Amino acid sequence: MLKNRFFATLFVFMLLILSACGNTEPDQADAKEKKTEPKAEPTELILATTTSTQDSGLLDVLLPIFEEENNVKVKTIAVGTGQALEMGTKGEADVLLVHAPKSEEELVTSGDAVNRKRVMYNDFILVGPKDNPAGVSGEDINAAFQKINETKANFVTRGDDSGTHKKELGIWTAVNIQPSGDTYISTGQGMGASLQIANEKNGYILTDRATWLAQEKNLTNLKIVVEGGKDLMNIYHVMQVNPEKHDMVNSKDAEKFVEFMISSETQDVIEGFGKEDYGQSLFFKYTE
Repeated sequence: MLKNRFFATLFVFMLLILSACGNTEPDQADAKEKKTEPKAEPTELILATTTSTQDSGLLDVLLPIFEEENNVKVKTIAVGTGQALEMGTKGEADVLLVHAPKSEEELVTSGDAVNRKRVMYNDFILVGPKDNPAGVSGEDINAAFQKINETKANFVTRGDDSGTHKKELGIWTAVNIQPSGDTYISTGQGMGASLQIANEKNGYILTDRATWLAQEKNLTNLKIVVEGGKDLMNIYHVMQVNPEKHDMVNSKDAEKFVEFMISSETQDVIEGFGKEDYGQSLFFKYTE
C-alpha cells in the first residue's frame, strides 16, 4: 500500500515537472526569436546645409537624436547656402537648413521647396585685427564697411555664394561700393576656414556669431569690432525639397526632419547649445 502510494506520488511529481518545462519552452522560444529578429536597415536622408551649422558643432548634437528616434542615417553636405539651395533646385538633397531668406523664398516660389519653417536665429558680427587699423566700432555696419574701404584695410570675403557672403554683398551694395583689389581677399571656403585666413591676413571679416564663438580660441589676432545692429539678424529656415517636382527625394524622412527641428524639445536643445562652453547660446529658438 505504502509502495503504491509512493509510486503514485512520484508519478504526479514527474507530471508537474514535465508540465512546467513545457510551459517555459514557448517563452524561451519567443525570447530567442526576439533576440535574433534583425533591426530594420536605416533609411538615408540627405541634408544640405550651411557650414555654420556644422562648424559650430550644433549638428553633432542634433543629428544623433533625430537618427535614433527615426532609424534614419543623415548624410550631411555642408556648403554655402547658395550651393545648398542649388542642390534643392536639382533634387540632389532631401531637406535644406539654410540662412538666406530672400533666396529661400525664391526657391519656394519656383516650386522646388515646400514646408519652409523658421527654426532659429543668431546674428552677424564684424571681426577684425586687434589693432583695428580702420578704427571701426559700434553697431553701424554700413559705416564700418565704408571706413574699411577708405583706409584700404584687408577685408576677407568667403566669395562662395553662402548666406554670409550674400549678406556681405548686400552691405557693400547698400553703401554703393564695389570692393576689389589686393585688399579684398576671396577664400571660396566655409566660415571656419575663412576666419582662419582673416586671422593670418590681419583682415576684417563678416561672420555669424556661432562660428566665431566656436573658433575664437584659435583666432588670436582677431576681435569683435561691430555688433548689435538691428540689420544684422541671421535667421535660419528648414524646408523640404518638393517631392512633386523631384520624385527621387526622401520626402517621408524630410518631413520628419522639419517637424523634428521645430519641435519644442529640439528648440530647447538649440536654445541651450553653447551655454556651458561659451557662457551664451550660439543660436536662439525662433519658431513661427
